[in-house]
Amino acid sequence: MKYGLDISAVGEWGDPITMAELARLAEDSGWDGVFLEDYVFFHDPSVPVYDPWVTLAAIAVATSRVTIGTCVTPVARRRVWKLAAEAITVDHLSAGRLVLGVGLGDAGSPDFGGVGDLTDPTARAAALDEGLEVLAALWSGEPVSYQGSHVSLQDVRLPARPVQRPRIPIWVGGCAALPGPRRRALRWDGSCLYGTPPPDWQDLTADDVRALKDEAAAAGNAHFVVAVGGRQRRADLDAEVDYVSSIAAADADWWSEYVPPDRSLEDTRALIAGGPLRAR
Repeated sequence: MKYGLDISAVGEWGDPITMAELARLAEDSGWDGVFLEDYVFFHDPSVPVYDPWVTLAAIAVATSRVTIGTCVTPVARRRVWKLAAEAITVDHLSAGRLVLGVGLGDAGSPDFGGVGDLTDPTARAAALDEGLEVLAALWSGEPVSYQGSHVSLQDVRLPARPVQRPRIPIWVGGCAALPGPRRRALRWDGSCLYGTPPPDWQDLTADDVRALKDEAAAAGNAHFVVAVGGRQRRADLDAEVDYVSSIAAADADWWSEYVPPDRSLEDTRALIAGGPLRAR
């Protein structure tokens, strides 16, 4: 199992220079991945927000080994052709280390309604599915024409292709207890699903991991990746190690440690420098 960090490019230390420094520290301290949450506006409007894709570019240049990506990008509020080009560029900057995590975005997020974007979750889900089809097609380097309810392209081509083949991996986020996100994840390359929705965030259990792996295998996706995010901390270190060990034994591919944006920079550096809490 690999070990990553789930960080937001928001707050006092969310700027690209500091985030690149933290990513380099993570690489030097034995972490395997750095994943950014994707916000345009934060829940607290007074908190500064930095663009995750520009920040990923800085991280790509500052590192050489760690996997990098978003967890997750709400595709429904992005222009898909621009997102496709940004992802291609970061994949080249990182020499093929990018993962695109996708989802609907947080319920009630000001990222959507405040700027006139889709707010209805059903419409956002449809726009996400259309967007993923178009992303994969654009990354092929071939001309793409597509007419959907939310995405429309006519003979559009991005001749610069990603480094990775056949394309950049797509991991799908959302609530594993809901059928829609689960089905969507199984159509793509991996899952960064969580167990239960906010406000009661719960991590996936070992049984959840096994179920996702079994469903993917039954669908013919033997290389399906299950990434588990650390949204909830256990009462003590032993309990946390037991949990991480249980998901590793269930064949989880990633454990991502969540770093809250209101944590101090000093504490964040210490957490990262200490390296991941590894399974027994």
